[in-house]
Amino acid sequence: MFEGMYTALVTPFDGGKVDEVVLRRLIREQIDAGVTGIVPCGSTGESATLSHGEHETVISISIEEAGDDAKVIAGTGSNNTGEAIELTRYAAEAGADGALLISPYYNKPSQEGLYSHYRAVAEGSSIPLVLYNIPGRTAVSLQPETVARLAQIDNIVAVKEASGSLDYAMRVMQLAGDSFTILSGDDTLTLPLMSIGGKGVIAVTANIVPEAMCDLVSAALSGDYDVALDTHRRILPVMQAMGMETNPGPVKAALAMMGKIKEEFRLPLVPMADDSKQQLEAVLLAAGLLED
Repeated sequence: MFEGMYTALVTPFDGGKVDEVVLRRLIREQIDAGVTGIVPCGSTGESATLSHGEHETVISISIEEAGDDAKVIAGTGSNNTGEAIELTRYAAEAGADGALLISPYYNKPSQEGLYSHYRAVAEGSSIPLVLYNIPGRTAVSLQPETVARLAQIDNIVAVKEASGSLDYAMRVMQLAGDSFTILSGDDTLTLPLMSIGGKGVIAVTANIVPEAMCDLVSAALSGDYDVALDTHRRILPVMQAMGMETNPGPVKAALAMMGKIKEEFRLPLVPMADDSKQQLEAVLLAAGLLED
């Protein structure tokens, strides 16, 4: 259902507020580049610091701009199950194609708690749901057995996998079956994951090089791994640079260097350190994304 290349969209700010004009422009650029879809209000979109009103605004703008040209998987996760249900219901009513739900962070629930959380959200909404396994941010990992249990729920259709372990991904594939989709949550592992059965990526790097990310995923899906590998190698330094500091620091800095947004964050996030920013600029120059 959700195979392809999805952009983990940044949320542009201006003077402490969501810059709706720039947000619309960024979305149109992604659609013009041929992305399968966009994912607003995820980690890259600084969802943790968006108010409920802002969350709804970003989702509604994304759906409006995407229209029939791209899918929208709205980030609606929370460590408060009731809040996640509420946000997911809003996304469904607004017309989102699906919702991305991060595992509850800070609470450190058991596997049974994780199962019950996701099941409650699924029962509270009819739209397709994508689980999000990123233990580096949540302090808990969705075990493959738990993913397989959740995959039996009709509207839980995929997982965004960001544990960094291909062994984990293969175990999920074995237990959940071919009808359940695995999308990469680590840009640099997109090609390796797709080579063992993954169906695409929700990518940070696509904010900067959407066409190249689309080419990589399209080639891998069609089995043309020579083209996919060439593309992977060409943009690997850019993908790696997105991890220089905590996301979305590098991607927002890069977009600012490219003249697309203001480099503005919500505390507790702050701009990149000067030395990191210099390294990032060098990568972008080498990739031909900046004028020398």
